[in-house]
Amino acid sequence: MSERRGFSAAPLVGALSDAWNEIRVHRLRVLLSLIGIGVAVAALTAVVAIGEYQKQLTAEQSDRYGGRVATLTMNVGSSDGSPIDWAKLDAHVERVSERYSFSRTSRLVDGTVNSPVQMPEGVTPVLTRLYDADYAVIHRMTVIEGRTLQASDAELLAPPVVITEYMWELLGSVPLSARPTLTMTGDLAGTYPIVGVLPKEGVWDTNVRVDMLYDSYLARAGALPNEASVWREFWVPPEIVNDLAPVLAMDLRAGLDPSLELSLSRSDWASQPGYADSALVFQLVSGAIAGLVLLLGALSLVNVQLVAMRQRIREIGVRRSFGATSGRVFTSVLLENLVATTVAGVVGIMLVVLIMRSEWVVDAMFQGLQDTPPFPFGAALAGLIASVVVGALAGVIPALVALRVKVIDAIRF
Repeated sequence: MSERRGFSAAPLVGALSDAWNEIRVHRLRVLLSLIGIGVAVAALTAVVAIGEYQKQLTAEQSDRYGGRVATLTMNVGSSDGSPIDWAKLDAHVERVSERYSFSRTSRLVDGTVNSPVQMPEGVTPVLTRLYDADYAVIHRMTVIEGRTLQASDAELLAPPVVITEYMWELLGSVPLSARPTLTMTGDLAGTYPIVGVLPKEGVWDTNVRVDMLYDSYLARAGALPNEASVWREFWVPPEIVNDLAPVLAMDLRAGLDPSLELSLSRSDWASQPGYADSALVFQLVSGAIAGLVLLLGALSLVNVQLVAMRQRIREIGVRRSFGATSGRVFTSVLLENLVATTVAGVVGIMLVVLIMRSEWVVDAMFQGLQDTPPFPFGAALAGLIASVVVGALAGVIPALVALRVKVIDAIRF
């Protein structure tokens, strides 16, 4: 009766031992391989990680214009041209909103309100943007000085305002710690503390604008100008926005004055037709760059290993003369590459992680990034897998060359 033999790990352990001895003996050659593959894996990991950071930055920049995912924007117009009772409409929208418990919602008046502001050259009509405090959250509003407007600001007797950077420069760039104020005349006569400064949208941005809470404006002016148009934004969970939008639009239209025309649509970047295609193109370009970097690293490693293999013909011939099998030689050379590339990959990945976790590096590379994501696990995993795969592929060719070495070759060399 034949005896069944179980799996023995002795050959594998022996091959690993031989590979480790080769790495220990040929330090310089292994060091060159480690540097080449380490740089390649680090570059691959960095490209994938930068791609993820760039996607986050692009999403945040889009949020500042169209709102976070998912933002529904309501617009109301009069079909007969008669003035709209915005206070009555607000009350109607509030009643409907109570059924849905939106986390964030804001009114917005932009581009149709001008306020007389005392500027250095005299009283000047300045564009005034009105919104609720949630607008700053929905649109990821950032400031270079001070803070954004808060809901509690509407209760203050002296309503605070936020101004643009160019307007701040015209007013002398007085530090907000000195508590600068803005003076208005007319229906808005009074003094307004400046609590925040909005950054320029470009080098040549000369936008002069005052931001004020919607309710603060009504408390001072009493009513909106006749030409004003109020938008309403709702920030809703993206997973339910497609089902919620038609129902919300129907509820908002119910009980509305027949002369009013209401439209509800998504304004966030994720709803744009070309967004998915642009994201796919970005990922493909990043993947192509990463693949090219990895290919260059693999070619460099193969070249180093082939040159080194010619120098090891005597060594391998002697091992064959002492009974080393073809499989043992093949496995030893292959595992030598795997061990070297895995170590190099881990070192390269750790280096990239340390660099990308530096706030200084992230701020320099991705200016304006608010929610810095953690280092992408997928980038580290891709780098590690790539180092192992490249080590295996790059080790096959030298291992096949080693198989062709015969005992007589040890004498010739």
